[in-house]
Amino acid sequence: MGGFVGSDPCAWLTWYADKKHWTAPAERRREHVDETKAVSRSRIDWLCRRRDVPLREKTLWRMLYETSAQAAEVLSVNIEKLDLANRQAPVVVKGGDTRWITWGTDTARLLPRLIAGRTSGPLFLSEYRPGPHRRATLDPDDICLETGRARPGYNRARILLGQYSDGLELHQLRHSSATHLGEANTSANVIMAKTGHKSLRSVQRYVQPGLAAVHTATETLSSPRRRG
Repeated sequence: MGGFVGSDPCAWLTWYADKKHWTAPAERRREHVDETKAVSRSRIDWLCRRRDVPLREKTLWRMLYETSAQAAEVLSVNIEKLDLANRQAPVVVKGGDTRWITWGTDTARLLPRLIAGRTSGPLFLSEYRPGPHRRATLDPDDICLETGRARPGYNRARILLGQYSDGLELHQLRHSSATHLGEANTSANVIMAKTGHKSLRSVQRYVQPGLAAVHTATETLSSPRRRG
């Protein structure tokens, strides 16, 4: 056996490890869990109020957070489908089903400025009109007849958020929304209805208490202040 003498299996493994022919069996590598997906409400508020951020991005990010919806769902919204009075709109989800997304006061304040009098077509529009070749490949529903501009894609939205936020991902807005709802003691059934998840197990991934909730809980362990 290549000059190895002896029948002790432990010695055999040691010899092969020393010779670097192979490494001895080791414990299975533990998967690292990312526990930083949810971000604070204050960070989201700060990001959406920055003066150097365009109105389109502010509205998209605020809407993603307040609706708890997926980015593809929000980007697919058309103006004529908006129910501005009731702060809701229908979106088509995977499988072709339709569900309603709802937003809050901050999004409601931004939407009229973003729409700017348009009555139909994509809610969110690209910065420039697509060229002839690009336009030929687009679905007619993705082009605004009033402006000639097109619905922006997911990748463009992802890149812009990363640039302005130093690496924040679109899904983190949805994750943060669900986490903050959970911290506010919103029932799991309501969170499921808002996020569009079909199972409680799926929702539980998103409603883990965030760091702010952990800090609040930690304060209960501190000694009561002495009365003056």
